[in-house]
Amino acid sequence: MPTTIEAAPTAPPGVLPAPGPLRVWGSRVGPFLGLVLVIATFALLTDAPERYLSAFNLRIVLSQTVIVALGAIGMTFIIVSAGIDLSVGAVIALTGVVAALSLESGWSPAVALLAAVVVGGLVGFVNGALITGLRVVPFIATLGMLGIARGVAKWLANEQTVNAPASWLNGLLVTFPEPAWLLVAPGVWITLILAVLAAITLRSTVFGRRVFALGSNEAAARACGIATDRLKLWIYSIAGLLFGLAGVMQMSRLRQGDPTVAIGTELDVIAAVVIGGASLNGGEGSILGSMIGALIMAFLRNGCQQMGWPNYIQEIIIGAIIVLAVAVDRWRSTRAV
Repeated sequence: MPTTIEAAPTAPPGVLPAPGPLRVWGSRVGPFLGLVLVIATFALLTDAPERYLSAFNLRIVLSQTVIVALGAIGMTFIIVSAGIDLSVGAVIALTGVVAALSLESGWSPAVALLAAVVVGGLVGFVNGALITGLRVVPFIATLGMLGIARGVAKWLANEQTVNAPASWLNGLLVTFPEPAWLLVAPGVWITLILAVLAAITLRSTVFGRRVFALGSNEAAARACGIATDRLKLWIYSIAGLLFGLAGVMQMSRLRQGDPTVAIGTELDVIAAVVIGGASLNGGEGSILGSMIGALIMAFLRNGCQQMGWPNYIQEIIIGAIIVLAVAVDRWRSTRAV
């Protein structure tokens, strides 16, 4: 009696197959294992592990995580949609200068914060317009914006640092906040709230599902009726708003607007998102993974500082991690096809 063999279900042409359970498990658990590995390694390497693992140092690390974490939230939307933004560091510098100049001009702290965030959103909108209107690839468009934003920041600040008058904005990243029951800096709580909202948006809303669809297959998303160009404008604008808020946090940490600050921050932000399980091919990633990735970067830099390693050692390690994370991403993508 002839037997029939049912063919395994295949994905439609142009659509990547759904990841297997082992790959999903690896994407979700891998970042946590990486974080534990980094913490355990530096706890063993330092002469005083109790100091590295102390509550005081944890507060410092969490405060140091805020800027990269805010950038990583915005970058997660972009990378899931198969985009990239290399202008993050320059936007942080620009919006920090805008916030400091606003305070120096006598604007209220709330208005100065709003001005910086809006400027970040406008830069993101221009990035999206360049990508969708002029059909410039995201890598080139945002690389150009990196130079433009950095140049505008230096022009606005007259190539000098801008000392902002004291205000409540200066207390956003303090190690010992007031009131004391906050336990950690207000900026940490703001970042946590935004991360939860972003995670809900990405996973449980129509907008978030369209972002994943755009990153998985843009042509298929367009064929399904999704206005992909308008969606990209929204994605880059929302990310820009978060980069602008990161600029305010940077100004809060330095107590001044510095047009030369945050050079190379885009590498930390992209590394955090990729380490967190996002794929540079798009269609994959999570806010939780990106937050774990940001913590890994912060514990790594904190551990290097406590070891007394020079800054160039940190750069070498972070560069190697980025290459390794991208190689793992490529390996996973190859196995998925």
